[in-house]
This record gives sequence, structure tokens and C-alpha cells, in this order.
Amino acid sequence: MEKIKVTVAKHGTIEISQNTTLQELSQQLTFDRPILLAKLNNQLKELHNPIYYDCNVEFLDITDANGYRAYQRGVAFLMIYAIKTLFKNVRIVVGHSINKNYYCELPNFGQPLTEQLLQDIEKIMLELVQKNTPIEKIVLPLEKGLKIFSDLDMPDKIEMLKYRRTSYVNFYKLDWLHDYFYGHLPANAGCLDSFKLSLRSKGILLQFPSSYHGYKLVDATHYTKISEVFEESNQWARLIKIDTVGSLNNKLCTTGIGEVIQVTEALHEKKIANLADQIMHGHKRIVLIAGPSSSGKTTFASRLGVQLRVNGVQPYVISLDNYYVNRDQTPVDEDGKFDFETIRALDTEQINQDLSSLLSNERVNMPIYNFLTGKREYKNNYLKLAKNDVLIIEGIHGLNDIIGKGIPRENMFKIFISALTQINIDDHNRIPTTDTRLVRRIVRDHQFRGYSAETTINMWYSVMRGEGKYIFPFQEEADAFFNSALVYEMCVLKQFAEPLLFNIDKTSPAYAEAKRLIKFLDSFLGVSSEFVPPNSILREFVGGSNFAYAH
Repeated sequence: MEKIKVTVAKHGTIEISQNTTLQELSQQLTFDRPILLAKLNNQLKELHNPIYYDCNVEFLDITDANGYRAYQRGVAFLMIYAIKTLFKNVRIVVGHSINKNYYCELPNFGQPLTEQLLQDIEKIMLELVQKNTPIEKIVLPLEKGLKIFSDLDMPDKIEMLKYRRTSYVNFYKLDWLHDYFYGHLPANAGCLDSFKLSLRSKGILLQFPSSYHGYKLVDATHYTKISEVFEESNQWARLIKIDTVGSLNNKLCTTGIGEVIQVTEALHEKKIANLADQIMHGHKRIVLIAGPSSSGKTTFASRLGVQLRVNGVQPYVISLDNYYVNRDQTPVDEDGKFDFETIRALDTEQINQDLSSLLSNERVNMPIYNFLTGKREYKNNYLKLAKNDVLIIEGIHGLNDIIGKGIPRENMFKIFISALTQINIDDHNRIPTTDTRLVRRIVRDHQFRGYSAETTINMWYSVMRGEGKYIFPFQEEADAFFNSALVYEMCVLKQFAEPLLFNIDKTSPAYAEAKRLIKFLDSFLGVSSEFVPPNSILREFVGGSNFAYAH
């Protein structure tokens, strides 16, 4: 058989037989952790793929973002199989993520979940791991796939496949069970040996090894407040009958986008008005707004200000970004790059001094940060608060106790905002909130900052790392949560994001992520942005906002 040369990252060039699979090649080498996927000439591939020509290969384990997602999907598939083995007709919804673990529900189970049930499910999952059961990828005609999901009583899959543009679809098969996943899976169950099931609220928490603890299983933290927001958002999505992408596409094809936009935006306005009422009733002088990148903090702060004016008070919006230290004083991360995510990148002493002065009715010269020169500037932008005026302070570190230190807690109202996606692609394919925010940021960075999608994707890991360190640990300190996600937004963002993603070259480090996002967006029907209201949070990303400072 003909020989080919393969250059493997960290292993050098190896000569192998043509048609050797990636899994067979990986078994010839030594790795610290089980291999889950591979990149072949910078394109993500599953391990069953054969190698036909000279190429470059990089093997991916759980420490890689794509490997981690494959691990999560694989373990979820084991859980779905185990539950379907015990109860064939039970619906399994892989819902939202809590600190990278999955919260799952069995809506039609009809009886309380018990520890014994979880033990029975885990037992079957571990048997699959011990047997190293193959996870097969098969290509089936669309009509055959629809028949399989009809027999399995999975209407959500049928709705999703209804809008596929191809005649053939990739399916995964674990023993007797067929399923569809929009991302890659490992080649077998043997590498999925670390997971845990526990009871949470009305469902099950499917727990994975923690990237923050050396990829080991640790006791999951109870995030009560954020879980309640997720549950409320999911209930609302079910109430309006838009809880999957298939049901959203159905809605667009029947009643159109107008009704969906009106109802979704009305919910946002109602929530913001309620928050303004809480602030007024509590006689709060300072409102601190924090949240991860691209959660819509700036527009939210402006809309909250409008609702406070309705209540008869004058709000002033201050961005913590104006308190960045000068560029030459900015801390660096472990890679020697400027770390703009750490709170040490802010002049917290000056922030707290200005807040105390303002609350003491003193006149303060407010700074403006010049991002081009990397310096804080003062241009006689003076502010003095009247007796009932309210300060709205927004920034990624808004909930950190360092901000507002020395000011009585009863004077402050803290709000955490994030885009907590309410809908799934289907019951077994959730939409990560990070994907929603990343697509938002790709569009905004191109529209208003001149950044390419490649640049945004390449810096996204650093952004998420900062969020994990400096934002999410403080979310439970919030007095209130606001979910900025809009059920229809991907239908609009798709039109802006796809051309930017297709423009990324195959040789770019961002290519694999771009291709994944293109496939994700392909699930949605596209709609025009013309019906999006000018005060919508979505306008912060696509343009056309009636808040002049929203960008």
C-alpha cells in the first residue's frame, strides 16, 4: 500500500500507509490525555476519518475548546441512550449550561426524579464506557432520517430537519440509538469516563470535568439566582411556543418575524420597567451593571435610564471603561499581552473617590478614556448630582466588591446582565450563551471597530478566560438579573455574520471556529433587520440604535 507523510503537532513527521484512520494514527503515538478529535490541515475531523495524502495533523483532547465540546456532546449522548434504554418514550431536554455543566429535564416523565434513578442511568453509561462502545457517524438520506425520528417520537428533530437544505444528513449511532448533533463527537465511549449526575431543581445536572480544576470532577457550585433566570426564560419560551430553532423557523414561515419581535421586545421593556420600579422603591442612588462581553450592557443602561426618567428621576450613565489606567500601566497576562479583563486594569481608587464625592453632592470632573492614545483624559466634563439623581455605572467589573468600596451597600442596586439563550437547536442540541455573545461581538466589532471576524475569534479565548476569573464569580452578588437574549436575534445576526465568517482563510487559526459557527447559523432562517426597533439591544450590534452612545 502507498505510503504518505504526516506531520503531527508535537510529534514530528511520520510515514504511514494511505487510508490509515486518524484514530489508528493516534494509537501509534503517546498522549497525556485521551484523544477526542483532530485537525487535518486545519479542518476539524472525527477520528474515524482516513488520511489519503501528505498532511498536517493536530490531535485534540479535552483541554482544547473543540475537544471539550466533543466530550460534552459524547457524554450527553451516553445519558440520552441510558434514559431511552430505561424509558423509551421519555423526552429528554438538554437545557442550559451552569458553569459548563448541563441542566437537563424530562418534561413528560410523570414522576419525581430520584437518586436511585440517577444511579441506574449512570450504571448504563459506565457500561458503555467500559465496553468502549463505538459512536458511529453515518450519512443517511433526509427522508430516512425523518422516519427514524418519527419512530423514536422525536418531533423536535423532525422540525429541525424540515429546514435542512441538503438531501443527506449526518447522524450518530450508539448501539441501537440514532441521534443528530450539530457538532463533532468522539469515535467511541471509552474516552468519556469522567461525569456525574445529580438532582437539581426539577431536573438533572450532567456534570463534566472542570477546566478550572485541571479537568477533574469537582462538586458543582449551586448558582441559585442564575438558575432561576434560566428557568424563567425557558418557561417563557415554551409559553410562546418557541423553544427550539425548528419552532422558531415554523413561526417565521407562518406568522412572520413581526409578531416574534414585538412580543420579545415587549418582554424586555417590561423587565426593564420592573427593575426601574425596584430601584425607586429601594431609594437606591447607585446602580451597578455588570456582565460578560457583548451582553448588551450599554444599551441596557440607556434603556434603564429612560425608565428611571419615567419615574421622575434624572439618571447619569457612567462607563467603567473611562477609568482604565494609561496603556503603559496596564497589567500583562501570562503570555505577556495587555490584560484588559483584570480589574487591575482599572483605576479603582479614582473610581471610588469620584463615587464618594458625587454622593456627597460635590462637583466632579469626569474622565473620558481615549482608546487611540491609551490615556485617560479630562475635558471639563463636570457632574454634580441633585438629591434624587441616580448614577448608573456599567462595566464588566460592576459587581466586584472593590467597586464602590466604602459606600454603604444599601445605597447600591446591582444588576447582572447576560445573553442567556432561551431556545435550543433541538432537545439534544443546546445553544451555548457564549456562541450568542460571540456572534454578536463578531458583528459589532466589524460594524463599529473595524475588526475582522478572524481578529475577534482569535481574541475570544482571552475574553472568556477573563470572564471566568473576574465576572462570573460575582454574578450571585446581584440584586437582580436581566436576560438580554432575544429569541429571534440569530435570524437577524446571520445576515451580518455569515459573509464575515466565510471570508476567513482555511489556513487561519480561526478557521475551524468560523466553520463551526457557519454550520450553527445555517440552522436559522434569515430575516431582515428592518423590523428591529431602534431601542433594541440588538441594535447595539447591527447598528441603527437611537442611543447615540450605544456603541
